[in-house]
Amino acid sequence: MEFKDYYAVLGVERSASADEVKRAYRKLARKYHPDVSKEADASDRIKEINEAWAVIGDPEKRAAYDALGDRWRAGEEFRPPPDWGTGFEFSGGAPEQDFSDFFASLFGAMRGGMGGAGRGPMGGMAGRMGSRMFDDLGAGAGSGRGRAFRMRGEDHHARIAIDLEDSFGGATREITLRAPQRDADGTVRLEERTLSVRIPAGIREGQQIRLAGQGAPGVGAEPGDLYLEVQFRPHRHFRLEGGDLYLRLPVAPWEAALGAVVKAPTPSGTVEVSIPAGSQSGRKLRLKGRGLPGRMPGDLYLVLEVLLPAADSERARRLYETMARELAFDPRRSLGV
Repeated sequence: MEFKDYYAVLGVERSASADEVKRAYRKLARKYHPDVSKEADASDRIKEINEAWAVIGDPEKRAAYDALGDRWRAGEEFRPPPDWGTGFEFSGGAPEQDFSDFFASLFGAMRGGMGGAGRGPMGGMAGRMGSRMFDDLGAGAGSGRGRAFRMRGEDHHARIAIDLEDSFGGATREITLRAPQRDADGTVRLEERTLSVRIPAGIREGQQIRLAGQGAPGVGAEPGDLYLEVQFRPHRHFRLEGGDLYLRLPVAPWEAALGAVVKAPTPSGTVEVSIPAGSQSGRKLRLKGRGLPGRMPGDLYLVLEVLLPAADSERARRLYETMARELAFDPRRSLGV
């Protein structure tokens, strides 16, 4: 995926004011509008211009895009940083145009208010895992009376990263969110706020936690809500697939060949497992129900990896030489070579 320099697309500097960006967009939109443009690439250009405007013309997206820094150049190979999107607080939803993969990788989850099948880091799992939400503080709704104008505040959305262990026992965590704020002179800056969030036991990646009343303030009515989409931080031992966990379990050659009982870590504690005799690297041992908890708990798969001792001493070398002579083992027999 190639990095897109949206400032270069619109022909403005990164320091350009909101008015300068708007003027540049309008000028290019008139020039390349497919109904009036004579340019051969007008259709592709207007799509690119509209995409740049959707980001640089939006204070929230512009602030998030600027947070990437200026170390990338247009056309360079790009992958979002692993923690991209975590802690950014957005309002509203993304435009419905079919923009590029680059746009989707940064802002895709904002499409449809975080609940859709956006491909970006803030929502790719949400569409696949379902729309179950965990209500943290209650609905906070009210009917209201009177003739005065009333408007409920807009909902906000953010993505947070938690530890895998938080899903097993539940937890309360302090999270810091960064929300773009526009000053009186039009300057956009990132403002931080810290919230205490209850992580429900059994939550899965892509599901949401609802903080009632923590969205935008209303006009004579209740504020909007804040929806936090959960992702798990990379774990040093476990790999997550849906509700199942995978662990690479090293075993010695004699444990794999003869069978053994060894200890293996799980998120809820150490267990003893039996290694069947004759096991090879790649064999999977299933521990039912030891994955993520829930009404249908996941499983834990132990993937065996046979590790060889180093031949770093005279005695070790002699043992390997004895094995080579007496076992007559040909690991490439199945290849016919």
